[in-house]
Amino acid sequence: MAEPVIFIPGMLCDARLFLHQILQLSQSRAVTVMLPLQATVEEMSEAVLEAAPAKVALVGHGLGGDVALDVFRRAPERVSRMALIASNPMAETPQLAAAREARMVGARMGRIAQVALDEIPPGALAPLETRDATLALLQEMAVGLGAEAFLGQSRAMQRRPDQQKVMRRAMLPVLILAGRLDTVVPLRRQDFLSALMPYGRLQIIEDAGHLAPLEQPEAVTQALRAFLDAPSSVR
Repeated sequence: MAEPVIFIPGMLCDARLFLHQILQLSQSRAVTVMLPLQATVEEMSEAVLEAAPAKVALVGHGLGGDVALDVFRRAPERVSRMALIASNPMAETPQLAAAREARMVGARMGRIAQVALDEIPPGALAPLETRDATLALLQEMAVGLGAEAFLGQSRAMQRRPDQQKVMRRAMLPVLILAGRLDTVVPLRRQDFLSALMPYGRLQIIEDAGHLAPLEQPEAVTQALRAFLDAPSSVR
């Protein structure tokens, strides 16, 4: 039986971020989605561990990638492999943390749909015919989760731990999936992260930005299927 997978969406996103991947991969393995809605990355990872089977593969996007790495930090023996998409598992700089405050004010004032576009602006996505529809879905997911969820996720991002030490000792297969046109977590940052990990591998998704699972669903699904089905070469 193929190993089970837990998908962890990023900021403002629910299971629909991974809808194509869930529908395809669930045909051959157990698939679960865990929304990161606790107060800190550490509490988010604890919730994942409480729900996870004894051994699991993790797929995280953005904040979800930070959570996946923290699950590995807590219980490395329970994680078989990880795929990190558009993730930046380094501590947030004071400048970015301060800029986040303005978006949090907007959320408190009931402007969560606009805040979604401030968090992930149109320029962070590839200029595809489907970009408007992708952004509309982002706003729909954000409104569904609500302002309180956004505020909690924002605080978690501001206080997230630096995971560089965790990545350097990650002795398991790790796939970094990067949209070439991502401006939220630029390609050079994701390349740097893959180089930190002994078994890290960068794979670029062309014609995609920060929301690659929605922008290029087939390409992301194929990349994940190949990664999850491959035998581990880690000894």
